[in-house]
Amino acid sequence: MIFTWQYQGTTERKLRSVLKSFGVTSSLLKVAIFHGGSLQIDHQPAWAVDKVLPGQMVGIELPDETANPRITAFPGSFQIAYEDADFLVINKDAGVATVPAHNVAVQDSLVNRVKNYYLVHQYPNQVTHVATRLDKDTSGLVVFPKHRFAHAVLDRQLKRHQVKKEYVAIVGGQLSNHHGYIYAPISRDPESFVKRQVCDDGKESITEYWTERTVEQFSVVRIRLHTGRTHQIRVHFSFLGHPLIGDDMYGGTGLFMSRQALHCRYISFYSPFKKQQIECQAPLPDDMNKLIAKL
Repeated sequence: MIFTWQYQGTTERKLRSVLKSFGVTSSLLKVAIFHGGSLQIDHQPAWAVDKVLPGQMVGIELPDETANPRITAFPGSFQIAYEDADFLVINKDAGVATVPAHNVAVQDSLVNRVKNYYLVHQYPNQVTHVATRLDKDTSGLVVFPKHRFAHAVLDRQLKRHQVKKEYVAIVGGQLSNHHGYIYAPISRDPESFVKRQVCDDGKESITEYWTERTVEQFSVVRIRLHTGRTHQIRVHFSFLGHPLIGDDMYGGTGLFMSRQALHCRYISFYSPFKKQQIECQAPLPDDMNKLIAKL
């Protein structure tokens, strides 16, 4: 794949610096230089230290990515919320893991299904990059960058908290605040490989929420994450004394749903390739809609 831009600066600069100003990382430069790609000025091969003049075209060519042979393709279906040449956004069903487990006979995660999708469509890049993840029993939007440059772009935005994600959850009890923040550090539970807990020496964790409706036993909340810790929403609402319905790991009742009532409804990020903000929405799944209707 070749990516090109016009240098709009007013002074000459090294090609390496100009490319970095367009989001090209050091690791991408190394891939282009040492692993079959190239750097370009005005569509001609160039060195990273060559000088670029105002108005010249610069470019980076990245080699096609070969699929990981250790990940098997599985012909399972999924719902596409958005797709272009650089990003695939999927509305994941509850019950499907995002990444494959190591202790199962048949790998049927979203990664395996996406690998099959790439093979069927003969995409030049066959690596299934995944930038955002959801727990197996959480439904909603998951982003797959379709090449290493798109993955680098999204990783940078995630680290800078520029990717906006909103969730809907159904929690037990009545939340007293219409709007609030949960500031509670999270660490691994020393008695469990999977479970997390609020702990004074844990990593900073911030969850913002809005109460959309309440009845005697339940509250429907809209949630925005300001950090991305494992099980953050589930841990934080359990810590408040309002565990998610169906979340037996963190104290939620399973009488009304067979999985945690949590759905990633909205995601927004910037695509420098299209030079626009990408916004995706996923409607609530049937099980959460039916429970809300009962409320």
